[in-house]
Amino acid sequence: MFTAKQFRAKAAESAELLKQTDVPSEIREFQRSKESFNALAENEDWLAKNFDKIIHSQGVHPEDDATGKPVADATVAEIEERILRCLGAAVIMQWKTIPTKLQRELFDTAGAMGDVLKSAALRAQIARFLHRHKNDEESSADCASKPNVAKGTPHAT
Repeated sequence: MFTAKQFRAKAAESAELLKQTDVPSEIREFQRSKESFNALAENEDWLAKNFDKIIHSQGVHPEDDATGKPVADATVAEIEERILRCLGAAVIMQWKTIPTKLQRELFDTAGAMGDVLKSAALRAQIARFLHRHKNDEESSADCASKPNVAKGTPHAT
């Protein structure tokens, strides 16, 4: 995860790129990126400032699905990554039913992840991925039972 400082650095990077271009589409993209990164930095600041007000589980560690035993902290990140992959797969499986405005917001947010200079390439990759999988009807509920989907590797169609 990024810190507020890292988000602000990305916002500053976008602001600098904004100064260096006269292309209207790039101006819009860099302005949107700058605003998004600033908003993310503000969110991180808020979370840090209000950390004591957030409900935390008391000494309860995540449990392994198969054994029911507590897992080590090192594997918590792996579990959370798997959850995010499953959630992502669920979004893709339901993409046709998501309202167009929300689809655009999800696409824009995903396209803004990572390096600002590579956002156009990432957006193109996401668009191609969505186009390739637009007719997928596989249930996202199968995510946990299909290791290829959970690990992010392509599944046979």
